[in-house]
Amino acid sequence: MELRFGEKEEQLRAEVRSFLKEQIGGETGGGSQLGSRSDEDFQRAQAFNAALAERGWIAPAWPKEYGGLGASIFEQMVFNEEFGYFGAPDTGTRGFGVGMIGPTLIIHGTEEQKRHYLPKITSGEHIWCQGYSEPGAGSDLASLQTRAVRDGDDFVVNGQKIWTSGGHRANQMFCLVRTDPEAPKHRGISFLLIDDIKNTPGLTIQPLVNMANRHHFNEVFFEDVRVPAKNLVGEENRGWYVGMTLLDFERSGIGTTAAQRRTLEKLTASLREGPEEIRAKYRTKLADFVIANNVGRFLGYRIGYMQSRGEVPNYEASVVKIYQSELGQKIYNFGVNLLGLGGQLMPEEGKAPLGGDLPESYIQAVPSSIYSGTNEIQRNIIATRGLGLPRG
Repeated sequence: MELRFGEKEEQLRAEVRSFLKEQIGGETGGGSQLGSRSDEDFQRAQAFNAALAERGWIAPAWPKEYGGLGASIFEQMVFNEEFGYFGAPDTGTRGFGVGMIGPTLIIHGTEEQKRHYLPKITSGEHIWCQGYSEPGAGSDLASLQTRAVRDGDDFVVNGQKIWTSGGHRANQMFCLVRTDPEAPKHRGISFLLIDDIKNTPGLTIQPLVNMANRHHFNEVFFEDVRVPAKNLVGEENRGWYVGMTLLDFERSGIGTTAAQRRTLEKLTASLREGPEEIRAKYRTKLADFVIANNVGRFLGYRIGYMQSRGEVPNYEASVVKIYQSELGQKIYNFGVNLLGLGGQLMPEEGKAPLGGDLPESYIQAVPSSIYSGTNEIQRNIIATRGLGLPRG
């Protein structure tokens, strides 16, 4: 069975695909991976976002009055699928800016905040990062301890954030802080916007290099950092609910499935060119992964279908997150072994098969079952909200 979109969506797909081939060509990876390989990759991602902004494509899901296309759910899925397949690079503008903080400001922001921040997202000027996790508050995010104390027209922030994706290249941060330490842990939290983070006194960003030797994550330290009170989003001490609105925009999954489809196509081409004994050994398992990835695609389509009906996916999104993260780990492990000894070569090695994408993707897929809510937490959500089981 093959599900197809309508004529309007397929015309859009052809237009988007033509644009991506022109901008990216046959190359994928780099800026789309967790940890751009170089400053040049980041600059290419900036140029790509600028080209999107010129076409008005940088925020297709947003209402037109805020600089978006007002695209339907299915049109958004076309963009996400094609961007994922071609490995469209990003700087944090689309992922954190367009996909997360922008929609949150549309719902919770003041008119002043919308007028100031939204155009800078759609132009690509603002590159955002997320200040959520702390050394003692990851999956249990409500345990966060970074403190913000009101002092006149400012909040004074002290504490630490960790695993700040792209923080070393961002110029803006949205951040959860504790403003009432006496309140229950899900209350007493506020949501702040921190401007021009590279030039903010008292704010220090230090690198965390991952096991693929990529610099993507960071630690961020706050020492008497002053943030204007006008940068508070929503009500003081009600930031938890603002933050959870933001996370509702984080899960789509269709782009991940499309990226894995591209990988499987590359592996298929490589296998066809290989010796008969290698084809015999790996082709059945490769077919299994193609089928499994199609299942992931249909799970993603289910999310889009629900959203098109005005429903809010909850445990369904957790199903997608578990399935895709664990399938990706298996696909990249399989691919490294299929390529043999050369499959261990990273992109920096000139003779790396398939540009070294497989070992890099394999290494970087390891934490995918931990970040964005561990798969154990996702299984708890499925159990309680999906199956109606009691909390332990």
